[in-house]
Amino acid sequence: MMLKSPGMLFLLLILVPLIAWYVWKQRNSYPSIGVSTLSPFAKIRPSRRAWLRHVVFALQLAAIACVIVALARPQTHDHFRTSRIQGTDIVLALDISGSMSAHDFTPSRFAAAKDVAIKFINQRSDDNIGLVVFAGESLSLMPLTNDRAALINAVKNAEMGDLNDGTAIGDGLTSALNRITSGKAKSKSIILLTDGTNNAGDVPPSTAARIAKQKGVKVYTIGVGTNGSIQITDPYGFSTTTMETKIDEESLKNIASQTGGKYFRATDERMLNEVFAEIDSLEKTTLDVDKYTTTDENFIPWIMAALACYVLCLLIRYTVLRRIP
Repeated sequence: MMLKSPGMLFLLLILVPLIAWYVWKQRNSYPSIGVSTLSPFAKIRPSRRAWLRHVVFALQLAAIACVIVALARPQTHDHFRTSRIQGTDIVLALDISGSMSAHDFTPSRFAAAKDVAIKFINQRSDDNIGLVVFAGESLSLMPLTNDRAALINAVKNAEMGDLNDGTAIGDGLTSALNRITSGKAKSKSIILLTDGTNNAGDVPPSTAARIAKQKGVKVYTIGVGTNGSIQITDPYGFSTTTMETKIDEESLKNIASQTGGKYFRATDERMLNEVFAEIDSLEKTTLDVDKYTTTDENFIPWIMAALACYVLCLLIRYTVLRRIP
């Protein structure tokens, strides 16, 4: 048996002053009379009523002690766990170029992508996940980690305008590869999300794809948004302009097929959610986990014992030890 709140047992120290007070009180509770000798009273033994007074006090202490133990929440745990877990390494590569502020998603492409990415992260409890962002250049925001809270904060804090504008798909993929190669899992994959065509950076997407293939890393590519004229807002929200966007689907399909991944196209929030849900199912690691854990609260017997002690105390006090005025 274990205690959920063992610190509550310090309340048992209350019994010490109570016992001391009772002993001190009993010293002056007996009437006295001065006599020349006690020999006539030598064979007289204390009555049962006198002993029962001590029993009543002991029952009161026992009731208090049982309540304190109950407050400490005694529990029993059953453990049965034989697991063989092999996690997956995943790096999210998110496009944060200016075109991601387009409002064909609600409230924007970038906001919708972050929301879906956070949901995806929460579903991958056994995996190490990293985060890379790219625009005209790339930046690694989070190494592979199992710390969900830190990773989600990194996604939330990623903002457009942090990097030079443009779309460097090859650089983003290369940064993701640099992050994922440090992982120890056998299964490695990159999810690259963009809404444009590679027009910046030092590494061509085809070169980054060949490197990914050599390293055995699958790349899932996602084309976000609609082609044509879109309204975009500057990172500070001061002005809105119209620009033409076109997703280089051929390049994204080649990256995915060359690395054993898959290309997806999402033109609204619902489709984007479905894309991440499909990737989640594709990259599910088969786990042989037998886990059996139960926790039983065992405070009820202690409460019942305290109640029994208190009831017995009352019975003795108002029957055998009852005083008649």
